[in-house]
Amino acid sequence: MKARAKRTLKTLLPIIVGVFLIAYSYYSTSADDRVRIFRYIREADLFWVSVSVGIGFLSHLSRAIRWNYLLEPLGYRPRIRNNLLMVLMAYFANLGIPRSGEVLRATALATYEKVPFQKGFGTIVTERVIDVIMLLLIILAALLSQTAIIGRYLSENGVGLGGSILMVGVGIGGMFLALAVLRSSNHPLALKARGFIRGLLDGVLSIFRMKRKWAFLGHTLFIWGCYIGMFWVIKFTVAETISLSFGELLVAFVAGAFAMSTTNGGIGLYPIAVSKALALFGISAVAGDAFGWIMWIAQTLMVVGFGAISFLLLPLWNRDR
Repeated sequence: MKARAKRTLKTLLPIIVGVFLIAYSYYSTSADDRVRIFRYIREADLFWVSVSVGIGFLSHLSRAIRWNYLLEPLGYRPRIRNNLLMVLMAYFANLGIPRSGEVLRATALATYEKVPFQKGFGTIVTERVIDVIMLLLIILAALLSQTAIIGRYLSENGVGLGGSILMVGVGIGGMFLALAVLRSSNHPLALKARGFIRGLLDGVLSIFRMKRKWAFLGHTLFIWGCYIGMFWVIKFTVAETISLSFGELLVAFVAGAFAMSTTNGGIGLYPIAVSKALALFGISAVAGDAFGWIMWIAQTLMVVGFGAISFLLLPLWNRDR
């Protein structure tokens, strides 16, 4: 009973937080601002929204192709069509229950391509490790390209250069301390954490053992280039954001990426995070909110539409399996 309640809470809490943030976003703006935001959304150029959706689809296709580079050393080569449908299904499932998509994807791979669940799930974990590394590199690039703006923002909020260095130092020191504790502790949680970290390292190192490592790297760069590209083209849907530079949009992209990992599909939080990031570069709250909502609506409709179609097509196209 306790485990079931815990699972239910983990499923419902992000949704509740997302709904709360939508309500907060709505009631924290004036009636005039809401009218202007809705007008921005209603009048958004559908050409650029379609381009954003198309770029997003290409990222999923590339991920489906790249998946086989991890599966081939294990002795499996699923059909790309099935891989793509499983990837789209996984993103759709994650909108409802966080991280359920990864389990669903590995289960579908076992059902239709006869890849053992553990092996399929291991490759998905490896993908997630690579995604985390790529996101960290993009965060670093955003910090380096907008050091002055971010530094000024921190200073205005009472965090100077010395404070920033101290925060980074404390964070790094805390990480090493945590690793030392994990290494020496025999507590069940510590053992579980050690096993998880060991699995992550194995996943990263397995990349160097694959035959087509350069193709894997190329697809990885393409996937994340698509993620940034589908975000970048949305700037043409809001007049006030057209003049934003690549580096400025990269900061907002990072803010949105964190929001996506906090609530289911970024519901509620994504537009707020993107708007706050764009405000650093002089974009009004109305234009920032409109940008965030247009981007969130476009990518959510893409995931829901393609995901629902994939749920129907996968069993139909694999009736013989």
